[in-house]
Amino acid sequence: MEWNEKYSKHEQPTFEQMEEFVNNDLWQKLDKFLQGSFKSKPKIEHSGCSWQPGWNVKYKKSGKSLCILYPMKNYFIANVVIDESDLNEAESLISFCNEYVRDVFANTRVGIGRKSVMFDIKDNETLKAVTSLVELRANTLGFTIFK
Repeated sequence: MEWNEKYSKHEQPTFEQMEEFVNNDLWQKLDKFLQGSFKSKPKIEHSGCSWQPGWNVKYKKSGKSLCILYPMKNYFIANVVIDESDLNEAESLISFCNEYVRDVFANTRVGIGRKSVMFDIKDNETLKAVTSLVELRANTLGFTIFK
């Protein structure tokens, strides 16, 4: 069963139910990183977006999105927005990543002055790329990173 079929718009899942559906320790690692590094609490929201409909988890700081997580069976998708002004630095970070990360980044178009990149998080290397891009975004937005 697909995630967006499991819980209707009127039946909000708990964070624990999302975690159980994903069934991947990388979910907990990213959650711990986002909460610890940015003091950003997960907020569960429903999206009717045709690209990835259903319940997701948003991590925000001062009303600005750091990252959005979409539960999938045994993995999850992480969405990070890169402002056009940060594309060169992001490309430099990505150049050291695996082929999957480089391909997803290269094949994501810039729109409205930014690139909204969605990665399937199935391994530590992709998770590391996402955390680096989130840190870049946080720096651009002027947020303090707690280590």
